[in-house]
Amino acid sequence: MVGPGIGLDAAVIRIGGRVLVAKTDPITFVADEIGTYALLVNANDLAAMGATPKWFLATVMLPACSTTISSVKRLFAELHAACRRLHVSLCGGHSEITDAVARPVVVGCLLGECAPGKIVTAAGARVGDAVLLTKGLAIEAVSILARERADEIRRRHGARFLARCRRYLTKPGLSVLKEAQVAVAVGGVHAMHDPTEGGLSSALYELAEAANVGLKIEADTIHILPEAAQLCSDFWINPLGVIASGALLISIDQAFEGRTLARLRAARIPATRIGTVVPRRNGVTLIEDGRACPFPRFAVDELARFFQRSRGG
Repeated sequence: MVGPGIGLDAAVIRIGGRVLVAKTDPITFVADEIGTYALLVNANDLAAMGATPKWFLATVMLPACSTTISSVKRLFAELHAACRRLHVSLCGGHSEITDAVARPVVVGCLLGECAPGKIVTAAGARVGDAVLLTKGLAIEAVSILARERADEIRRRHGARFLARCRRYLTKPGLSVLKEAQVAVAVGGVHAMHDPTEGGLSSALYELAEAANVGLKIEADTIHILPEAAQLCSDFWINPLGVIASGALLISIDQAFEGRTLARLRAARIPATRIGTVVPRRNGVTLIEDGRACPFPRFAVDELARFFQRSRGG
C-alpha cells in the first residue's frame, strides 16, 4: 500500500484484512543507551503513520576491541526495558562481535499494525491545513550531546544542567507515540512526519515533496527548548537543521486545530501551530520579521557536521 519515497519512512503492506507497517533504522550517533534509541526512533516512524508498534527485531554489531559481558548484558537489558515501556515484543534479530565497527551499532526493524483505512502518510497534507509542532526542537540532539560531550557540558554549565540534558531521552522524551495517538483520535489529521536527521528543515521539505505542496512557516512560533538553545549556541549548531526526534509535525484540517491543541495540552504535551500548508508554487518559506525567504536547507545534519568538524573530518 505504501512503498519507498521521500518523506515516506515506513512500508505499509496489506495482508488479507489486516495492515502491517514495517520500518528499519540504524543508530550510529550514540553508544550510551543505544538500545533505547533504537526502539524509539523506529517506533516514531510507525506512530507518524498512525500505526501501533508491536514486534521489534534488532541487528546488533559490537566492536571486537571493547565488548565485554557486562556491556552486552546492559545493552540487551536496555532493549528489553524499552520494549516493555511501549508494549512491544522483542521477537528476534541477530548479534555479533566484529572488527567492522569501532563502536556498537544497532539496526532496528519494527513491525506494527494499523486499522485498514487509517494509515496516515506525509503525502496526505492538503492546502489550507494548519501545521502543528509538538514539544520543540533539538530534543534528540541534546540527549546525544549530553552523552558524547558530557565533560565539556559539565565544565560549562555544571552537573545539574548536564543531568537535565541527559534526561531529554525521556523528558520531554524521544517518543512521539502518545501525541500521534492523541491527534489521530481527535480527527482531521491529514499527514504526520517525524523530524530526524536534518531536523525541522529536512522534515518540512520532505513533507512538501511527498504531498506536492508548499509550506509557510512562522519563525517566532518555532519552540526551541532552553537546554537545546544553549547547547546549539555553545557548539555553533543551527537548531533548524539538527536531528530532532521527539518532535512531531502534524498537518491537520484547521477545523480540528483547536480541539487537537487542547487535547495535547490536557495530555501534558506542548504543541503550537507553526504554519500553514500552501500551494506548491509558493515553496517552503520562513516568515521572519515580516519578510519571507526560503526555509534554510542543510547539506548534512548539523550534529553530524559538528562531529565531523570536532573530529577533524
